[in-house]
Amino acid sequence: MFVSSVTNNLDAKGRISVPANFRAQCSSVGFEGVVLWPSLDGAYLEGGDLSILQHYQDMLDQMGMYDPGREALELVIFGESEALMFDSTGRVSLPAKFREFAGLSGKVTFVGRGRKFEVWDDVSHDSRRAELKARALANRHRMKSV
Repeated sequence: MFVSSVTNNLDAKGRISVPANFRAQCSSVGFEGVVLWPSLDGAYLEGGDLSILQHYQDMLDQMGMYDPGREALELVIFGESEALMFDSTGRVSLPAKFREFAGLSGKVTFVGRGRKFEVWDDVSHDSRRAELKARALANRHRMKSV
């Protein structure tokens, strides 16, 4: 699982170090890289290892083959995803289209979300933390024991 929040510096060439525990998660499923795509929910990136894409495919397979919603989700998630391999120091090179979409430069924050993670401009992420904590507090009663 992807846990914790880590802020790293994006260099002038668009390279960033992926947090060590995120790299370990990806490696544990036999993939020496990350998969990233532009979020549908805002100006940030979503990512994970290959298993998140399989999870999404499994959910999409529950929809009809010719369902227009399925087609849209497939094109946005799979069609816009990029598999980025780690270099020898654990960095990936973020494509310019991803940096521009999420407004990434300077400090970049990786945020674990269990099966997946998010990649944010540090200032944007900081500005939403208080709102998220309030929403989590208001919704914690909805968590059910399994």
